[in-house]
Amino acid sequence: MGNSARGTSVTLPKLHVAVLMGGWANERQVSLTSGAGVADALESKGHRVTRIDMGRDVALRLHEARPDVVFNALHGVPGEDGSVQGMLDLMGLAYTHSGLATSVIAIDKQLTKQALVPHGIPMPGGRIVTREELFERDPLPRPYVLKPVNEGSSVGVAIITDNSEVGNPVSPDAKGPWQDFAQLLAEPFIKGRELTAAVLDGPDGPRALGVTELVVASGFYDYENKYTEGRTRHIFPARLPPAITALCEAYAIKAHQVLGCHGTSRTDFRWDEEAGEEGLFVLETNTQPGMTPLSLVPEQAAHCGIAYADLVELLVAEALRIHALKQHKGGSHGAADQA
Repeated sequence: MGNSARGTSVTLPKLHVAVLMGGWANERQVSLTSGAGVADALESKGHRVTRIDMGRDVALRLHEARPDVVFNALHGVPGEDGSVQGMLDLMGLAYTHSGLATSVIAIDKQLTKQALVPHGIPMPGGRIVTREELFERDPLPRPYVLKPVNEGSSVGVAIITDNSEVGNPVSPDAKGPWQDFAQLLAEPFIKGRELTAAVLDGPDGPRALGVTELVVASGFYDYENKYTEGRTRHIFPARLPPAITALCEAYAIKAHQVLGCHGTSRTDFRWDEEAGEEGLFVLETNTQPGMTPLSLVPEQAAHCGIAYADLVELLVAEALRIHALKQHKGGSHGAADQA
């Protein structure tokens, strides 16, 4: 299970940490829950915390707070797409998780494919379609998946099958992501099992925490099933052939490194076990994984002996390390910085 035994705690001086949460994305409520958990954990460790529910005045509030470091507990746009990261860079503030360039690429599923596939990481094919094209004809043979190009937490994902009650071709009046997004990514549907692997940075580099299988009561692992208690079983460690576990961890670490992630990331997979290793595909890499009671990174960390509050401190310590390195190098906090 990766190298999860290494470095489960750090010693930090008492810090002033601003926790950014909330915002106005589709994932606002999840972010508020993540942020509250992070803030409570930091206070339990003796740190001073300023909680900031992000509004349009976020730069002013951060300027007034003058924190030692910012814990980015935002999910979705603009906290995960490089916008907030660019602001924090301009302000000269240390912050958790990935930087501007990485965030811009990883939030965009098509850009992520362009970055990862040349490095030998298998991802589903597919293409961008407009809603007008979708209403004229199916972009791919059914079954296929439609998803927004730059949303997280499986927001707006639809699986189109021969039995889908959306018409053939899709009707403009049918309920689905085409009502909310002008462009969508169409991908072939990959049957099989839903897997995810978290990666955590440390002084010795990134390490995989293991692989979880996600088994939903009904449907697929969408936003509702992710964040509604009792709707999804998390099986950790996933009951997989050792070669598939190793491959998931290797792909997750490689994606983390190629994209230039910092702190932590979580890579999601589909595995068609009938096809063996050839049936394993990366779906996306999440640079701002949730920190809620149902979230996968804290859960995997706990199984590896890393308590929630220690995980939060590890992320803060990594943020300070990257910030110091960036100041020393005069470099960027993103994909070009492979520190």
